[in-house]
Amino acid sequence: MDDVRAVVTGIGSCLPPDVVSNDDLSKVLDTSHEWIHSRTGIARRHVVKPGVSTGDLATAAGAAALESAGRRACDLVLLATTTPDQPCPATAPQVAARLGCAGVPAFDLAAVCSGFVYGIETASALIRSGLYETVLLIGAETYSTIVDPTDRNTAVLFGDGAAAVVLERGSATTPGAVLHTRLGSDGTRPDLITVPGGGSRAPRPGPDGPSTYFRMEGKEVYTRAVATMTASAREVAETAGWRPEEVDAFVGHQANARILRAVAKRLGLPRERVVCHMGEVGNTAAASIPLALSWAASRGDLTAGDRVLLTAFGGGLTWGSAAMTWPQVRPVTALEPASPAL
Repeated sequence: MDDVRAVVTGIGSCLPPDVVSNDDLSKVLDTSHEWIHSRTGIARRHVVKPGVSTGDLATAAGAAALESAGRRACDLVLLATTTPDQPCPATAPQVAARLGCAGVPAFDLAAVCSGFVYGIETASALIRSGLYETVLLIGAETYSTIVDPTDRNTAVLFGDGAAAVVLERGSATTPGAVLHTRLGSDGTRPDLITVPGGGSRAPRPGPDGPSTYFRMEGKEVYTRAVATMTASAREVAETAGWRPEEVDAFVGHQANARILRAVAKRLGLPRERVVCHMGEVGNTAAASIPLALSWAASRGDLTAGDRVLLTAFGGGLTWGSAAMTWPQVRPVTALEPASPAL
């Protein structure tokens, strides 16, 4: 049992085709490419067309991951998202049905930008328990549907996208094995990253009520993210017995290039080991880490056996890290979102 691990056997992604550049945003907001890029590292982001949902992106990414793994189905579908298709029911069962996996357990997992790492630990625990052999874990977001388009502090940061991995039962020595994970939370400051209106506390806010747009206290989030991601990643790396020079790739939540560089510096990791993808896609919340992994693998920056350190920080507040090795895998990219369900 101690040697049993969840092993990544497939990875897929989907980005909506429409792209919004920093220059595009400068035409409608008091901002510029230089202002955005110098502070975040972001140059452009993908956005869905009206009527395309998180579930559409998730279905496309899930199908791509299954294809990558050489599978048609799985035993369980987990969907990490902050932007489900509707408050009720969960989006994951619809995604499972559209993938031809109707009847298998499926549920949404809400941990905001830490959602994918939370999903990694959840899938790993369920596989190691013997309950499931194959889990499809998807991170999918359509933040363009919840950000205030007039708020330059958040509208410039977020993009839409989805990516997924297939995890199967294997051993700790198998390339792709999830070796160690660690999660955490602090619910005393939910106000730092929040959508204040629309839930049961304020279900139908009026004009003067809580906003249904995403809100974030950027400066404090930055400080907390750097400190927390550093501590979490260091703990997991030490548990895995990895020295900084033994980490081949550091993949943090893709929120801000300055955050990634600061965390890497504190961990003693050279800049060339840091996977930085947000320049092309922005902050895609729960989808950001798997999108970065798929991108890096497609470029040949990840090879089988590489030691990969993941870490994330998000609303809740939540955080988590994982140590894994990289599999021998061919990423599959879905060029268009799946057609909306009828």
